[in-house]
Parts: sequence; structure tokens; C-alpha cells
Amino acid sequence: MQDEPPVPDGVAVVVDARGSHCPGALMELIVALKHARRGEFLLVLADDPGSAREIPEWLAKVGQRHVSTRSEQGVLHIMVEKTRG
Repeated sequence: MQDEPPVPDGVAVVVDARGSHCPGALMELIVALKHARRGEFLLVLADDPGSAREIPEWLAKVGQRHVSTRSEQGVLHIMVEKTRG
């Protein structure tokens, strides 16, 4: 079982895509965004290095906001804000 990282204040949804291979994290984020409300923050946890590039690129294309990306102990923490839809 994987350790559960702390969830920052204000995050409504955590998408835990650790163990998924590209484009798994993006696909899981797309599903989560469909169910999220505008203004909600989503935290994507991914360990596939391609997600650090792929997710922000996709967010820019569809008009959602990439807030930040950081890596902690081999896990990417990608913060997203649903700004439309």
C-alpha cells in the first residue's frame, strides 16, 4: 500500500494516478474534471515523468488552469483549477 501524501487545503479532488503509465494520469484527470465544479482544485499524483509535460499542455489546450507542478520523493504533485465547464 502506498503512503498517502497530505492533501493541501482547498483541494476538492485528489486524482491518485500513481502506477499508471502515460497517458493514464491524464485520462484519470479528464474524468475527474468532468465531475468537478468550476473553481475547484484538483491534485494529480503521478509517478510517470511524462505527466509533468503532458498534463499542463493538455490543460492549456482546453482552457483549464495549471496551478503548479512539483516533485516529492519521485511523485509528481500537479495542481489544477477547473476554470470552465
